[in-house]
Amino acid sequence: MATPVELQTERLRLRQWCSGDREPFARMSSDPEVMAYFPSLLSREDSDAMADRCQALIELRGWGFWALEARDGGEFLGFVGLHEPAAELPFSPCVEIGWRLAREAWGRGYATEAAGAALDFAFDQLGLAEVVSFTTLENRRSRAVMERLGMRSSADENFEHPAVAVGNPLRPHCLYRLGRDDWRRGSSS
Repeated sequence: MATPVELQTERLRLRQWCSGDREPFARMSSDPEVMAYFPSLLSREDSDAMADRCQALIELRGWGFWALEARDGGEFLGFVGLHEPAAELPFSPCVEIGWRLAREAWGRGYATEAAGAALDFAFDQLGLAEVVSFTTLENRRSRAVMERLGMRSSADENFEHPAVAVGNPLRPHCLYRLGRDDWRRGSSS
């Protein structure tokens, strides 16, 4: 067991999950707009199980997909953080950065701000040489966040996600990469 890491930005707190997060996370996980680029909506049971897995991984390693809250009021906004994907991906092993925010939190720069703090942690505290991110080809909102973070993609690295059914239009994914040196150059400018 590791001590759970908490990160803060000017407006946000990335923290360990708590029982009060389950209800707003379940609402978010059943929102068709939030889940548009995932194979299905999550039932309350599946949503709670995902929150439990996120919480358990943070308890184990100290980091993971942290619950995201607003510092002024503590409102649950979704999650942002780092994860070692279980699926056998063409670029495994890796650490990915990912996020999922409630629709009410969209358009405020929260994903980029929180992901920046997670990348600082990944490179400065974990000493990672690279962090990846991936999404379905059509997910322009997440791809824009990746690009704002300085991540780069190459059509040569597009892949079929093995956890998405063959024939599903969400199966084709793009991979974005960010190296530690590129992050440090970009974040210092």
